[in-house]
Amino acid sequence: MLAAFDALLPVLLVIAVGAVLRSRALLTPDQWIGFEKIAYYVLFPAIIIHTLSTTDFGSVPAFPLGLTLFLAILTMAVIVLALHRLIVGPLGLTDAAFTSVFQGSMRWNTPVGIAMAGALYGRPGVALIAVAIIAMIPTLNVLCVGALVRYGNAERLPFKAIVLDLIRNPFIWSCAVGIAINLSGLTPPKQVLGALELMGRSALAAGLLAVGAGLRLSTLARPKPAHLLSSALRLTGMPLLAAGFGAIFGLEPMALGVAIVAMSVPTSTGAYLLARQMGGDHELMAEIITLQSIVAIVTMPVAIAVLAPTSL
Repeated sequence: MLAAFDALLPVLLVIAVGAVLRSRALLTPDQWIGFEKIAYYVLFPAIIIHTLSTTDFGSVPAFPLGLTLFLAILTMAVIVLALHRLIVGPLGLTDAAFTSVFQGSMRWNTPVGIAMAGALYGRPGVALIAVAIIAMIPTLNVLCVGALVRYGNAERLPFKAIVLDLIRNPFIWSCAVGIAINLSGLTPPKQVLGALELMGRSALAAGLLAVGAGLRLSTLARPKPAHLLSSALRLTGMPLLAAGFGAIFGLEPMALGVAIVAMSVPTSTGAYLLARQMGGDHELMAEIITLQSIVAIVTMPVAIAVLAPTSL
């Protein structure tokens, strides 16, 4: 319980710093966009490559854990897509806003997940969270990019262009690079690993600063239905789905605990960057991220304690 609180409170502080920096006009709007691109295309891939390339997957129950997370994501995607007309119609949201609800309901904050798994379960937890990275990141990016192409404000692209965009997506190619290095049996030079680790440490801070800079705190004084729906699905629905599928596949306690961690962390700061890049409602996305980061201080330790009590 205390580890979850300790891991999430700094997240809120960094978001607050980003909001203050934006209010002080330290950077121009164009400079903030450049900062976001560095985080999206350089820093986030670094932490993924480092984690995947250094993990011993033979020591963990990779298949049942990966399948649990994969099916939980697909189930939530079906639920949110089925709610499209309700979200866009009665709630008065645009299709671009729907993509933010979609992303906010499913995506996960990878660096926070890594930190939480390490804090709760040590090195074995980090190995298990690496399985989650492989199972979740490609799946989530394909689904979220597809939703943004279908419902976002960006110009409609032909199928070939969509496939190329997915291949060029930094979250997907960094997964491929990390897995390839791991499977090759080669150990990168320690200087390279050190550089990747150093950049990876910067990823979370950079992403959270970008979220804070894009935030309009006044809109969170009275959360809108879109904020509440996305947060409820992400912070309550996803852990329940993971617990259900984990029980079906007989996950051992620690693996189940890591699955709950992966599904109970706030949505990804990369969701804001992706929304900005592909015509989503990036302001709504920033608001959802911040609300979830606040609410998760309570919901995450509760989810772990209730759904995976024997893992601690």
